[in-house]
Amino acid sequence: MIKESYKETVPLPEGVQVEIEGTKVTLKSGANENVRNFKVKGIEIKKAGEGLEIEARPAKRKMNAKLKTVVSHLHNMAKGLNQEFEYKMTIVYSHFPMSVNIKGNIVEINNFAGEKKMRQAKILPGVKVVIKGKDVTVTGHAKEAVGQTAANLETATRVRGRDRRVFQDGIFIVSKGK
Repeated sequence: MIKESYKETVPLPEGVQVEIEGTKVTLKSGANENVRNFKVKGIEIKKAGEGLEIEARPAKRKMNAKLKTVVSHLHNMAKGLNQEFEYKMTIVYSHFPMSVNIKGNIVEINNFAGEKKMRQAKILPGVKVVIKGKDVTVTGHAKEAVGQTAANLETATRVRGRDRRVFQDGIFIVSKGK
């Protein structure tokens, strides 16, 4: 028998409210809220009992891969409502002391490798960045936003045009967790 579609269900924790408007899915729990727009052709998301039902048509290998990706994103959205995602980073410099400050939704990096120009990294909405000495902690309820903010910090301090083995300055991800 040939399948017409693939189906999967995502169980949601207690107290989570779901709103589905077309391709936009909103999960709320207390003061926390995660919103994501799933613009994937052939994927349909419905509310079913105490969870979400995701259906992919036609039953092809690529559609199954897209279905699994959407399911993973929904799992991360549900997990993020109850517990925060956390990335720990460290500031490394060898000769020139780097100063890192937060101004609104931007992290300012001064004196990176002795440069006069200030470097900047954007903090995405819903993400909190805390700097204590050489340790930087990035936390938030949306896994993608936390990861992207950490990546923004790493890429802002990327060394270009020099030998990476000698110039090892930067802000680096040390650990990821919940």
